[in-house]
Amino acid sequence: MPVAFEPFTEDHRAFRKTVRELCERELAPHARAWDEAGLFPRELFQRFGELGYFGIRHPERWGGSGLDYWYVVAYVEELARSRSAGLNMAMLVQGEMATPVIADLGTDEQKREFLAPALRGEKIAALAISEPDAGSDVAALRTTARRDGDDLVVNGSKTWITNGTRADFLTLAVRTGEAGYGGLSLLTFPTDVKGYAVSKKLEKVGNLASDTALLFFDDCRVPRRYLLGEENQGFVHIMQNFQGERLAAALMAVAAMDLMLEDTLAYGRERRAFGRPLVSMQVWRHKLAEHRSSVEAARWLAYRAADLFARGEPAVKEISMAKLVACDLAQRVAYDCMQLHGGMGYVVETDVARAWRDVRLLTIAGGASEIMKEIVAKAEGL
Repeated sequence: MPVAFEPFTEDHRAFRKTVRELCERELAPHARAWDEAGLFPRELFQRFGELGYFGIRHPERWGGSGLDYWYVVAYVEELARSRSAGLNMAMLVQGEMATPVIADLGTDEQKREFLAPALRGEKIAALAISEPDAGSDVAALRTTARRDGDDLVVNGSKTWITNGTRADFLTLAVRTGEAGYGGLSLLTFPTDVKGYAVSKKLEKVGNLASDTALLFFDDCRVPRRYLLGEENQGFVHIMQNFQGERLAAALMAVAAMDLMLEDTLAYGRERRAFGRPLVSMQVWRHKLAEHRSSVEAARWLAYRAADLFARGEPAVKEISMAKLVACDLAQRVAYDCMQLHGGMGYVVETDVARAWRDVRLLTIAGGASEIMKEIVAKAEGL
C-alpha cells in the first residue's frame, strides 16, 4: 500500500495563507522602491515581531510560539511573495540564523537581553561569522576575544554581514583559543560597545533592500558572561547553526523558482510571436516542463531534509544536497525565465529581472555550492 507524506496540516495551511496575504498586500507593492532605496523600513522588524514570525519555533517562555518546523517551511516559502529577496534575507537572519543558537545555548540572562526583544522585533539581530579572509573556511577566522578578568576584549573585522549597518546586537564568532577548529567561540555582542564600528555598507549585485556591512572591532570590551555555550566549542555550534541556514536557502530557492515559473508562464501565454503565444512553441513548452519537473524534485529533496531536521535526526548530508541542488537549479531556471521574457526580461521593472539578479547569491551565501559538494562527498566516503 502506498504511503502518503503530507507534512502540512490545515493549521499549517491557514498560517501559510496569512503570510502570503501579508506579502502580497503589504510588501510586494513596495519591493522595487526598497531596492532603489537600498533599504526597507526598520518598522517592518516590529511588524514581523508582532505577527510572531521571528519566534515560530522558539520557546514560548521567551516570546516564541513553540511551533513545529513545518510552520517555518511554510513561512520561508511564502516570503517569496514579497518580491523582495533583500527583505526576506534580513527577516530570516533575524528569526532563523542569528537567534536559534541563543535559544539553544544562551543563559536565561542572555535570552532576556537579546532573544526576547529580537523575537518581538524590538532589537535587530545579525549573524557575524564571515571575515575578509575567511568565509566558507570557518576554521580560519581571526577575530579574537581575549580574556581580561571578567571581560572579553574583541579585536578584528567581519564582512558580508546582513543587517550589519543597523543591528542592535550580533551573534558573533570569535577566536578564544588556538588556531584551527578548536579555538572558536560564540558570543552575544551588543553594538553600542566602545570600539565597535560599521566601516561601510557594501553595495551588492542583488538583494538590494538588505543592508550588508563591513564591521570593525577595536578593543571592544564585553562581559565574559556573554559567551554562548562552552568556550572553544564554537565550531560545533556554528556548524549546527549552519544547518538551519542552509535548509532555509534551499527552501527559498524552490519558492523563488515557483514564482519565476508562474510569472513566466503567464507572460508566455500573453506574449505572441509569429502569430501564436510563446508557450505554444515546443522549445518553450519542453523547457518549462523540464524546469517544473526539476523544481518538484528539488522541493521534495528539501522536504526530506526538513523532515529529518524537524525530528532532530542527523541531516547534514541531506541538507547539503538540498541546498546544492535547489540553489544551482535556481540559476538555470532564472536564466531561462529571463530568456523567455526577451527584452522585457532585461529591464528592472520586471520581477523576473530582479529575481535573476537576486538568486545568484544562493549558491554563495551560507556555504558555497563547492562546499556543499565537499560535505556530500565526505558523507559518501569519497
